[in-house]
This record gives sequence, structure tokens and C-alpha cells, in this order.
Amino acid sequence: MSSSGDTAATFCATLVDEWERQGVVHAVVAPGSRSTPLAIALSRSDIIRVHVFHDERSAAFAALGIGSASGAPAILLCTSGTAATHFHAAVVEAHQSDVPMIVCTADRPPELRDVAAPQTIDQTHLFGSAVRWFHDPGVPSREASSSWRSLAARSVQASVGVRPGPVHLNLPFREPLVGNVVDMPQARDGSWSVVSRLSASTEHGEEHVAQILSGRRGVVIAGRGAGRDVLLLANALGWPIFADPLSGVRENDDAVIIGFDSILRSDAFASSHFPEVVVRVGSTPASKVLSQWVTRSGARIVQLRSSEMVIDQDHSVEANVVGDIGSSIRVLAKSVTSCDKKWREEWIASERVAQKVIDMWASRNFSEPSVARAVTAAMNVGEHLVISSSMPIRDVEWYGTATPGVTVYSNRGANGIDGVVSTAVGVALATRAPVTLLIGDVACIHDSNGLWALNRREVDLKIVVTNNDGGSIFSFLPQASVVSENTFELLYGTPHGVSFEHLAAAHGIEFDRASSTEDLHHALSRHGTRLIEVPCDRSVNVAQHEALQAEVISAIEAMA
Repeated sequence: MSSSGDTAATFCATLVDEWERQGVVHAVVAPGSRSTPLAIALSRSDIIRVHVFHDERSAAFAALGIGSASGAPAILLCTSGTAATHFHAAVVEAHQSDVPMIVCTADRPPELRDVAAPQTIDQTHLFGSAVRWFHDPGVPSREASSSWRSLAARSVQASVGVRPGPVHLNLPFREPLVGNVVDMPQARDGSWSVVSRLSASTEHGEEHVAQILSGRRGVVIAGRGAGRDVLLLANALGWPIFADPLSGVRENDDAVIIGFDSILRSDAFASSHFPEVVVRVGSTPASKVLSQWVTRSGARIVQLRSSEMVIDQDHSVEANVVGDIGSSIRVLAKSVTSCDKKWREEWIASERVAQKVIDMWASRNFSEPSVARAVTAAMNVGEHLVISSSMPIRDVEWYGTATPGVTVYSNRGANGIDGVVSTAVGVALATRAPVTLLIGDVACIHDSNGLWALNRREVDLKIVVTNNDGGSIFSFLPQASVVSENTFELLYGTPHGVSFEHLAAAHGIEFDRASSTEDLHHALSRHGTRLIEVPCDRSVNVAQHEALQAEVISAIEAMA
């Protein structure tokens, strides 16, 4: 090779070629100089679509959205220095949510480290234990060319393995940063083998788990990653399913209980319907009411998970089933016996009452709960819904409708409000299908950089912003009654006065303001990317939630 620039160019072209062979189709790039060899190689690909984001944090969350929606890693690239540190929040979320991602941080060569060279920091193991694999191959050299393809292949397989997640490649480059591709190493026949998930493995064995479940009153709590197969198990047991918005099970099926949070707020009903056994499938729902009810019940807990990540905050799980959830469910469904029919019938009756009350209340009161209900009701089969943490995910969990055929996402690994707009952009880029984002005003402002170039990305993304001029979730917490009103507004309420109309205009995005359910339905029915502001009154938000909850409780208790 004629220069180190040629070697770097060939190294990067080889990585890209192998990533293509491994099925990678998206790359998210933040502009920079030191990352030039890999950025140019990605831009020359006929298979990998390159999405450019000026802000590294926004770029990282877009890659997270792509991985969440596709199940395949996006390449995430930045230059050296502090640029890489802005990836950290999204890497942590990918780690906690088991989302594949290949993080490539360009770096200075070894001789420029620890000598105060500009834009140089210690990037070794920058993301700590939050990555499935870290590797720094050193400055590209012809002598190591036989390892280039295996490096690319291994990065993909480590990212999508038994426990998917982020991988970090730290790639140092010397100047010159531009060169010619010469003599790429030949591709191997076939591709690297993927590590298969276990079909069903338990600590106690399927027979023991089936004995725990059979003939007892119980509930299935379906969280993110549960999937429709849980219906098989619930029907075999005669149990209700408490379906989290992310579960993929919020369907119009008698077994599915959507209003579980509202129902369980009735102490009389909740206390008389304690389960003997709880099966938790996938991640944990946001509902604190549900988790407290399970704890009070003293029920035996069986957990079904697709990865080894432990979810056991109360240290109460009796049996773990780790492996492919669908396979595990099919094994158990054939081995269990049902409990008495009355158990599920009472839950079904309570669900019908709760949904009727929520419908009637929402039709009379335009509020944050009614916005969550209207947005979920407007979703069509094949569409995608992204929900921000904080109040939106809770309002959808508590008051949303069934969403059959709709894929729902929320960054509930670390539960942050950062990067939510960019995550939704990533989902839209990966799916090329209509996407709706329900987000609060503070979260939207926090990630407003995600709006950059959105009108040029050829996506159909509707961003519904509930604007109550501050952080409404804190009004539900003890701080609201402990500190003075002025202190509360300063530290928690945080009114901002931002004009979302001007924010949309600054980014060339269509804007609507919805002040009624009819306005919201009309805005959601329009085609194309747009920002829809829904003004809400933070001062009455808690009272509105309490009024709705009181009506549901009254109706549930009137059933007796």
C-alpha cells in the first residue's frame, strides 16, 4: 500500500463490506474530521443508508430507535474527543433495554494520547460495563488485515447475541485521513454463525414451574418483549393478562386487561382479588400501583425473560425461565391446568366497566388522560407509536386504548426523558411507516435537536406535545406538598414559556395546535411530518387524574 491513508481507507471499506454481508443497513454519522476514513467508506455503500445528525446525543438516540424498530444494529460514528461522551446516555439505554448498536468512536493514534493533543481524551472502555464487547484494534496496519473482516462480523454478532446490546469499537486513525482503497481482504464463504437462544431453560425445570402455576388463581403481567404468545399461556391457565403498552398484547381480547392500574386503585376490589401466582413476562410495567399490589399479595412469582438480565427489585422471584419467550410459553401451556372460570370472568367484568367509565370521562374532559386515549385510539394497524417517559407512558398505561397491530416503543431501560424525539426519528427511519410520538413539553425541549433536518428525512412522523409549561409529573410526588409553591416551581415545575409553533417553524416543520379531541383527531389524520401542540393546564392536571380515578373506583365497587 502506498500510504497509511490507503491502509485506513481499505480497513474501513473492509469493515463496511463485511457489515453489509452481516445485514447492517443503517449508519448514523455525526460530522467530524478524525472519523473521515469510516465516514467516507459508509457514504460509498450501496446498501447501508447513512443518516447525518449534527448533535452526537441526538445521533445516538436515533441509532437506538433504529435498533429498537429493526432488531438489527445501526453503525453509530463520531469523531474523537468529547463527541464520544455524548453517546453515553443512549448507550446506557441500549444496554438496559437490550437494543443492538455498534458504536464506532474515531480516536487519535497512541502517540497523541496523554500529551495534551487537541480533541483527545481517554476513550478506552469509555462506556464501562454498558457494552457487550469493547475492542480497540489499534491504528490500521496491513499486517493485521486478516482480522478486519472478523472484527466487523464479531461486532454484529456480539450486538445481536444471546443478550443484544451495544458494542464499542474504538478506532484510532493517523493522518492522512483520506486515501485509496487497495486490495481488500477477501470475504469468507457464508457468514459468522449467530449464537442461538435457548428454547427454554429454567432454574427449576418446566415440570416444577408448571406445578407452581396449575390450578391456582393468578395473573400474567406482560411487559415489553412479551408478545402475543402470552395469550396461549393465559388461556391455558384461565388467567387475565395485565398488558403494558409495550407488551404487544394490547388487543381486543377478553383475556387482556388494559385498565389494570385504574382497577387496582379500588382497595376493595384489589384486596379481594389477590393472586396466588404471578407470571411476569418481559420487562416491568411503569405502574407503581401494580407493583405494590403484587407485593401485598404475597403471590409466588415466576419470571419469563429472553435474556439473563435480572428484574427482581423485591427479591421475590421464585423461578426464572430464561430463553426464547415464545418457546417457553408453548412448553408451559401444554403442561398446566386451568383455575376456576369465575376468577377471570370477574377481571373481564371489571375491565369492561373501567373502559366504559374512562371513555365517558374522556369525552367530557379534554385533558392529558384524554390525549393519551385519543392518540392510541387513532393508531392504525402497521403503524408505530413512540411514548416518552414521565407522564405520557403513565397516561397511556392507565388510560390508553387497545392498539392491535401497532408496535409501541418507550425508552424504559433507564426511564430517561432524554433523546425521545431522536428515538422516534430512528424508528421512522428504520420502518419507513407512519410513526406517532407522544411526548411532554420538557422532554421535547430537551431533545429539540432531534428536529434538525427532519423535514428532509422522508419520514412520516407526527409529534404530539402535551404542553403544560413545565414538569407535571412532579405534582404527583410528595415534593408538591412539602416545599413552598415558589420553591416547587423553581426546582420542579420549571415553567419555560417556549413557543412550539416557533420551534417547528425554525425547523421547517408543519405545525398544528389542538385544543379539543376533534382538533387532535383532525391533526393526526393529516399526512406527513408535523408537530402537534396540545395545550394543557398543569394546575388542574392532578385533580383531573384524581377525578377520573374516583369515577372508575366508584363504578368498580358498584359491581359488588
